[in-house]
Parts: sequence; structure tokens; C-alpha cells
Amino acid sequence: MNKTISINLGGFFFHIDEDAYQKLTRYFDAVKHSLSPEGKEEIIKDIESRIAELFQERLKNEKQVVSIIEVDEIIAIMGQPEDYRIDEDKNYQDNPNTAYTSYARPKKLYRDKDNSMLGGVLAGLGHYIGIDPLWLRIIMVILFFGFGTGLLIYILLWVLIPEAVTTSQKLEMRGEPINISNIEKKVKEGFDEITGKINNIDHQKLTRNARSGANQVVSTLGDIFINLFKVIAKILGVFIIFFSGLTLIGIFIGGIVMIFSSSLSDAFIFNKMDTPLTFDYPLWVQGILLILTVGIPLLFLIILGLKLVVNNMRPLNSYLKYSLLAVWIVALITSIYIGIKQATEVGFTGKVAQKEQLFTQPTDTLFLKMDFNDFYAKNVHRKKSNLYTHDENNNPIIYSNTVMIHLMNTENETPFIQIEKNADGKTYEDARKRAEKIKYNFDIQENTIKLDNYFITDFKNKFRDQEVHIYIYLPEGTIVFPDKSISKFLTSHNSDINIYYGNEGEYYTVEGDEMKCLSCPIEKENDSLNENMSIKINDKELNINVKDNEVNIRAN
Repeated sequence: MNKTISINLGGFFFHIDEDAYQKLTRYFDAVKHSLSPEGKEEIIKDIESRIAELFQERLKNEKQVVSIIEVDEIIAIMGQPEDYRIDEDKNYQDNPNTAYTSYARPKKLYRDKDNSMLGGVLAGLGHYIGIDPLWLRIIMVILFFGFGTGLLIYILLWVLIPEAVTTSQKLEMRGEPINISNIEKKVKEGFDEITGKINNIDHQKLTRNARSGANQVVSTLGDIFINLFKVIAKILGVFIIFFSGLTLIGIFIGGIVMIFSSSLSDAFIFNKMDTPLTFDYPLWVQGILLILTVGIPLLFLIILGLKLVVNNMRPLNSYLKYSLLAVWIVALITSIYIGIKQATEVGFTGKVAQKEQLFTQPTDTLFLKMDFNDFYAKNVHRKKSNLYTHDENNNPIIYSNTVMIHLMNTENETPFIQIEKNADGKTYEDARKRAEKIKYNFDIQENTIKLDNYFITDFKNKFRDQEVHIYIYLPEGTIVFPDKSISKFLTSHNSDINIYYGNEGEYYTVEGDEMKCLSCPIEKENDSLNENMSIKINDKELNINVKDNEVNIRAN
């Protein structure tokens, strides 16, 4: 029975048996002795992180003990220290067969901040698909200015794709084997880059005094601009967090209410709630889709805002990010499918018409009046569109005031009226059947027309944009007396005769496309007339003064 030891490797805790621990310790000691002093600590740190990742891949749970078998597998992947020699001479380059050959690894998608222009998204994507990032940047600019989607795609990728921070991640990004040789190479490249920058800084120090004052001002302005950009980015991050957070809370609350809508009455749902889709689909389904399709992008926006505000923020777990992305894609596809299906449900408009002739004389006055049912409303002007209610027999119905009156010209000698009922449906026949089920009443008695200000339909028909249009055809010269209740339902849309602009409850006559008032009182501009004038009669000048309805005539 071997003793078990707990170790901290690369920031992770592992249980390892004593034999495996001793072999792993000897391996690390050999690696340390084989490395040059330059960057040794950084290389060892990256090697530990990589070995910790390999251990995690092989252990099924946190309680499993690392055995010597796993250690041997890791050493086989990482290679023996004596197999690697990264020297400045050409011996290593001329004899590549002396190096340990590791298995090829698939590339992983990371953001490359080292070669980035903004977030490193396109640089990392270029490594992943094996093309120059310049072409991806050109495509992104075209998408941004051509279709307006480039920015949204870039932000989404910025949130989803993690940054390549460690040496192991940078090697994975390029698809290179993660072993001691490549880790050491990568670290040394980093040190060479830093050394080059230091040399450049030393060289700049020697030449800085020779710069002109204008160049120093430009350099200072550049620093100010960079700092200002950082401040703006943080302010933008705060705004993104604030508004996205408020919107997410609203979406979440609305979605929860919709999910638990089964406990709500049909009247409350139909009259008080507005949804992107019709009530043919259960509200709990719509609530789930609302939270997923809108809430997940808002969550990613909040994470992006946090990244702008908080420096060195830890990224989301990759499994969580990609799981959320997969769920969002499924929800989006489902929403699009339901939306398309919903569009087909109202793709056709059906109409039924009823025409009634009015047997009046040309000298008769046509009286128009709107009527209402006091069971549904208490006055004629109360407007309620698509209201769920019950009729006198307690049957569920849809009640609506969307009744529109159109005044039309006709060459007939007598006026007539046409009632048109419209509804939408998935086919023309379906729409027409829904229109036929609209119940609307009117009454014609000699020269008087009484029109209901409402219509009803069975609740089973649901709302399919049902409407009632009343077309009143009037010959030229017809005298009309519209009741005061009529004006609220008149419309100029699809009408020949303009809405009259006069007092209600007056007599009008049809003249072309206008309604001329016959009984409206004439408005006087002045109550009293005050005027002076002079005239000549037979070489005599007369002064006439009109004041307060009195006339004074005086000869000069």
C-alpha cells in the first residue's frame, strides 16, 4: 500500500501516490538542471501548468489519485529533458532528429493579444484557420460598414473566445506540441523580445535629447490620447453594464411571468399582456424563448462591460460559455421557426362584403348615427380594441371598436352603403371564414342609418386583425346630417370625400371631395363697424362716418 501525498501543481490540488510523486519530483529536477538560467522560473511555471492540465484530462474526479501510470504518460508527452537542447549554435538546427518528436495537437481557438489591433479576435482566428489576419480584418470592415453586423459579431467573439495568456495556450493556439522544447522556445522568444525593447529604450534615451520640442509634444499628446481612450472604454463599460443589466432584469421578470402564466385567467392574458407571438403558442414557451434569445446576449454584453471596467478579469469557464452559446443558437433557431410559422398564419387577408341600397329622394336629408350596446360599453365613444370579454350568455368573445367609416363619391342617383369585414389567415379561404364569423349589426330606416360602433367574434377565432369598414357612397349634392357620434369613427384613409371640418350636428352637402356646411353660423370678424370715407357729388365733397351702426354725412 503506497502513501498518498497532496500537491499543488499549477494552481490545482492533486492526490498522488508516493512512487509517482518521487518520479515526478526527479523529472522536475532534471528539467531544471537542463534549462539555462535565463527565464528558467517562467519555463518551469508553464511546464507545471501544462502537466496540471494533462492530469486533469486523465482524472475522472477530484478524489482520484495520480499513479505512476499517469506520470509515465505525461513524461512521454512532455519528453525527457536530455532530448532537448535549445542552443544558439547550428548543431540543433542541423540535427532535428535528435529532438523528441511529440504527437501533433489540434489547434485551439484563442485571442492573440500579442498581435492584436483591438481584442486579438481576428489574429487568433487567423491562427486557427491558417490565413493572414489581414484578410479577416478586411472582411470585418466590409461587414461593419456594408451590413452593420461586423461590430456585433466582433463583440460576441470577443466575449466567447478566451485570451491566450500562458505559454501553453499560445502553443495550442498555433497547433504546436506542448512540450519542454516548445515551451522553452516560446519563453526565450518572449525574453528576446523584451531584451530588444530594452535595447530600443536605451537607444531612444541616447537620441531623445536630440528630438525637437514639437516631437515631444506629439508624444505627450499620444500618451494623453491613449489614457483618454482607456477612460472612455471604462465609461462605456459602465454604461453597458448598467443598461444591459436593467434590460436583463426586465426580460427575466417578463419571462418568468410568462412561464407561470398558466395560473392567470384568459381575460388577463389577452387584455393585459403583449407578446411578440400570438397566443396560439403557450406563453410558457414564449417566456423561455424570450429569456434565452434575448437574455443570453445581454449576459455576454454585461461580461464585456466588466472586461472593459475590470483589469485582468478572469474569463468565463469555456464549457459554460460554449454551452450558453449552443443553447442560444437552439433558442434562436426555434424562435425564427415559430416567427416564420406565425407569419404564414396571417399571410392572407380575406374579406366579405354586404351592400344595401338607400331608397331616398334627392331632396331628402341622410341622417347618420352611431349606436352602442350598454352591455359592453357605457358610451358611444369608448374605444376598446380586441378585448376579451363575455356576452349576455356568458360565452367568451372578442369585442372590438375598430369600426371605420369611409365617405365615398358615386355617380348613382341614390346613396348606398357597403359593409366590409376583413380578417387574416394562413390561406385566403381560412381568412375569409374568419371574416364571415365577425358579427356586426346596422339598421336602415328610410333616410336614417344607425351603425353599431363595435363588432364581436368568437374567442376561438383569436385575434387575426379583424376589422369592419363601412363605405357610405354619396351622390353629388346629397345633404347629410352626421350625428355627433359619427366623427370619432370617420377616416380619410381610402376615402373619396375628406372629413368635414365644421361643427358636429350640422347639415352638410357633398361638393366633389368636400363636405360643405349649410347650417354652420357665419363667424363675424368684428362686432362693430368703424369706418370713414369721402365721396364727391357735383363738385361737392361729402364725408361719411360709420360708427357703432350710426351713419353721419357732412358736406365740406
